[in-house]
Amino acid sequence: MKKSMDTTPGGRGGRRLRRWELALLLGLALAALAGVWLDGEQGALADKVIRLHVLANSDSGADQALKLQVRDAVLEQAEEYLEPGATLDESRAALTQHLPQLARAGADAVAAAGYSYPVTASFVFEDTAPTETYTDFALPEGAYTALRIEIGQGAGRNWWCVVFPPLCLGSVTETAEETAAQAGLTGEEVALLTGEDGGYVIKFRAVELAERFKAWLESR
Repeated sequence: MKKSMDTTPGGRGGRRLRRWELALLLGLALAALAGVWLDGEQGALADKVIRLHVLANSDSGADQALKLQVRDAVLEQAEEYLEPGATLDESRAALTQHLPQLARAGADAVAAAGYSYPVTASFVFEDTAPTETYTDFALPEGAYTALRIEIGQGAGRNWWCVVFPPLCLGSVTETAEETAAQAGLTGEEVALLTGEDGGYVIKFRAVELAERFKAWLESR
């Protein structure tokens, strides 16, 4: 005679379910703790960073290529206003003073490529800036102040980088670690930015997934 499976709460099936639930809750708790830690680290880092946000007119191949030409023109122009060793406030003031010139540099690149899209330059607070990884540094998802360059309708895929510390300027010869440290970032912030503590991209992505799972649960 076959024995029936024990499905009572105290049986094996119930114990397995509780262990699975415990593992899930533990994983979510760890992700939540990591999220709290990273939120604090990201917030402190955001107060010392100016991101560059270039929005293409559209997602067409031509407009995406044009976006990169505008990016190069704006970065080249920005180099004229960012003094070596300048503080965050000094750099922001210099860029704010020269927003018309930055927009004009972008517009000139657009015209040289045979288009007539308008280009605007402004400082904005971006509350949904994504995680971005580069050759030797990365920034976690979060809210940042950004120098925003919008081409035409600004409806295409974005390009992100950093103008303070000047990590995306071609004239910078120091490493990302040296540049960030010279800009006044702490050792912990430099480690978060450059991945010296290891696995930073995995940490950023894990926290993003945890936040999205949390949002999904709240919507149920």
